[in-house]
Amino acid sequence: MRIKEGFNQRTICGQEAIVAEGLENIDFSEMFQLNEPAAYLWRNLKDKQSFTTEDMALLLTKEYDVSYDIALRDSEYLAGQWREAGLVSE
Repeated sequence: MRIKEGFNQRTICGQEAIVAEGLENIDFSEMFQLNEPAAYLWRNLKDKQSFTTEDMALLLTKEYDVSYDIALRDSEYLAGQWREAGLVSE
């Protein structure tokens, strides 16, 4: 998958969020709030040409004290949320 262009991470009132920028995303009416691990992943994946949930899980295990199995489960869940919100493409 790949993060779609026009979506950028911003800190708004102390909360990390993804906001849409640019004309192609003008109808995007919601902010997608990120917890700290999701914000970490977004920062590390935003410039990648492609990534998998396995890549996400590896990033999490390098940064946090979490097993690969739990990191993979959480990455799959987060990737599903990002897909549903239209933030990533396959």
